Amino acid sequence: METLNNAITAAIKAGERIMEIYQMEDFDIALKSDDSPLTIADNEANDIIMTFLEKTAHPIISEENKQTEFSTRKDWGSCWVVDPLDGTKEFIKRNGEFTVNIALVENGVPVLGVIYVPVTKVLYFTKDKKSYKITVADPLMTFQDIVKQSKQINVASSITEPVKIVGSRSHLNEDTENFINEIKKDKEVEIVSKGSSLKFCLVAEGTAHYYPRFAPTMEWDTAAGQAICQAAGGKVINQETQKPLLYNRENLLNPYFLVTI
Repeated sequence: METLNNAITAAIKAGERIMEIYQMEDFDIALKSDDSPLTIADNEANDIIMTFLEKTAHPIISEENKQTEFSTRKDWGSCWVVDPLDGTKEFIKRNGEFTVNIALVENGVPVLGVIYVPVTKVLYFTKDKKSYKITVADPLMTFQDIVKQSKQINVASSITEPVKIVGSRSHLNEDTENFINEIKKDKEVEIVSKGSSLKFCLVAEGTAHYYPRFAPTMEWDTAAGQAICQAAGGKVINQETQKPLLYNRENLLNPYFLVTI
């Protein structure tokens, strides 16, 4: 429970700082080497999370940290995988669809996941191989109260029409369109659009059936979402191996994957 407490507290505290910056009239935006945006919120949220996770026995992979060489990482039996601000583009657009993602990985498998949505104060987390959701309306709410008052979530019990697929309303790449068109051959389809790791949460709480991600993502984008989906009864399938997506790989770039019930 202490490990989960650390992760939840870290996510909420980081989210509070993100919101302070979000509410500023202006903030600086830099570009990383891959042309993805970076704000002071990414860095400051990361600093806060590190103060909590560095107290634990697990090493850390975070988007905003210098990455440890695989020659060292390959010997890690467990590690944290962190995205302190998932959805920086959404943060910049001020549409609210950004999250704090924290996952604990053991032997490549995400076994604990925390996703916090700073704008709505909605928290998703795993405990005892189940997934839960709560709105943390009171910033002084204790960890014990969060656990006690949260509600269990589950993936949909079956795929009913319309088949709800998480994707972009405005643009879908060819591989995703092909996936959707196959389902459209005999079923009605509805496209559900969300930013950041909220896509995983839609499947985990039963409001979507599929999330095909046939475009680049990194391990920190997906580890927490996968933990929450799997504990809610879902699957996150590597499209190359047709097995669950694994973590702390030599290449932190994910293969294409499909989230499903």
